[in-house]
Amino acid sequence: MFQRFRRRVTGTTVVMWIIGFLILGVVIYGAVSTIAAATYPPRIWLDLIVFGLAQGSVYALIALGYTMVYGILRMINFAHGEVFMAGAFIGYFIATALNRAELLERYFLPSQLLIFLGAMATSATIAVLLERIAYRPLRRAPRLVPLITAIGASFFLQYTFRGFFGSGIKSYPEPQQLKGTITLLGITILKTQALVIVAAIIMLIALYIFVQRTKTGRAMQAVSEDKDAAALMGIDVDRIIVITFIVGGSLAGAAGVLFSTLFRQVFFLTGFIPGLKAFTAAVLGGIGNVAGAMVGGLFLGIAESLFPNLVLDGLGIPAPYQLKDALAFLLLVLVLIFRPTGILGERLATKKA
Repeated sequence: MFQRFRRRVTGTTVVMWIIGFLILGVVIYGAVSTIAAATYPPRIWLDLIVFGLAQGSVYALIALGYTMVYGILRMINFAHGEVFMAGAFIGYFIATALNRAELLERYFLPSQLLIFLGAMATSATIAVLLERIAYRPLRRAPRLVPLITAIGASFFLQYTFRGFFGSGIKSYPEPQQLKGTITLLGITILKTQALVIVAAIIMLIALYIFVQRTKTGRAMQAVSEDKDAAALMGIDVDRIIVITFIVGGSLAGAAGVLFSTLFRQVFFLTGFIPGLKAFTAAVLGGIGNVAGAMVGGLFLGIAESLFPNLVLDGLGIPAPYQLKDALAFLLLVLVLIFRPTGILGERLATKKA
């Protein structure tokens, strides 16, 4: 038993655990110092948590595209952030056209439905084109080849949108119905945040039911376990892969609209940082695990909103919110040190392990 322990615990493992405990100690010290100083009233903490939930809901929707494609093809689709960006752009153009026609506020619900459908259809189309043109010919290639292709596709989409629509920041129109706040259970929430959280929860629940309860969803799980065995059982693997890209792209398009509703702007690099954050969320939750992507996105959104003020203020760092991105990736490092498979992890088949 001792020899088995020595084989599993190497010098590198010990060093990583020491680094992890040091980082964790600093985080705990900063949090305790902030709480003891009572720097912020409870109302501020509630606002930060609600904003984190809204932001995390967007991350979760994008992360699902990463985790579903990885579960099926065992590759990271780094162009997925640009699929999200495409949805945000199309949503902007539809919303602007409706606003100019004075229909956005007059017919608010049909307008929002049209914006979502247009963005989701566009993102799904781009995702399918990526699969057919860039990824399908490389399906049997070494894993590094489709990864490099995905990075190239990401740059191609970024600068295609820059060429067509310019590099300036475009502001989303804000209908009167989304201005102001609502009170729920004694908590005051911005209407935009409420829309983002409710819409994201509905889509996350719908996806979970689709994957767990439908014939196509079960086929996706079978293909994820073993494509060759699934094909022998009569499952059309190519069709399931296309459906996976359609579902992931549609969710990314919806996330683009929600992100733009929350932050009111879009430009050709809109998908870069949220795409990285969503990939981080997918890894946090357990890459390849649908429920893990949901949990990871919400966890990262709340941590990114809450931790800068909670931890960095206690360490005496000025303007702590400017370091929220660094703190998010620090959180990723901690999770990978203490639980490399993520929060929920992924149950791997022997062949995939």
